[in-house]
Amino acid sequence: MTDARLAGIGMTSARTRERLVQRLREQGIRDPQVLDRVRNVPRHVFVDEALASRAYEDTALPIGFGQTISQPYVVARMTEALLGPLGTLNNVLEIGTGCGYQTAVLAPLVGRVSTIERIKPLLDRAKLRLKDLGIKNVRFRHGDGSLGWKAHAPYDAILVAAAPHAVPPALLGQLSPHGGRLVLPVGPEGAQELVRITRRDEQYVRDKLGSVSFVPLVGGTG
Repeated sequence: MTDARLAGIGMTSARTRERLVQRLREQGIRDPQVLDRVRNVPRHVFVDEALASRAYEDTALPIGFGQTISQPYVVARMTEALLGPLGTLNNVLEIGTGCGYQTAVLAPLVGRVSTIERIKPLLDRAKLRLKDLGIKNVRFRHGDGSLGWKAHAPYDAILVAAAPHAVPPALLGQLSPHGGRLVLPVGPEGAQELVRITRRDEQYVRDKLGSVSFVPLVGGTG
């Protein structure tokens, strides 16, 4: 990828990105690290060139295979909720790599991200984008995200970028019992809610974070 493509011009310029960051501030995003990542990650390279001029709108956009790149506010909200008030998260699991945009925002803020995507062409594309951006603390897996990735558990945090009807038990079981956090949308289309579940030993505390709209979490691989 060329430096010009990474930097962007016109509707993908620094000024356009700054307007997006200001909008996120107005919507309640406070973490300066998260805002800085939204400012600096070139979202336009994660969508088709035909959609690049819309990359810094606060909206979801199609990325093929019936999937979307999440709305920047939702990416920022989930990242902020995942990080919380504690120190560095060393071991994080992401379910639903998609185009890799959420991964690019999150990865530099944590020790390591293990990310799972069920659609192989999307995973391959995300690998290339993250490599181009110099992000190296990510390991990838083509697989069923609802099962988690047990080999690298327990996780300090798990982020799910698709909505199951109910929280997958495998993900709860792979959380660290010492304050591990799971952030995900839950519910059927049209009635989804973003929640954060914090595990302390065998106790799970659930916080509601607002209404959202995500593609459904689908089992298996494609």
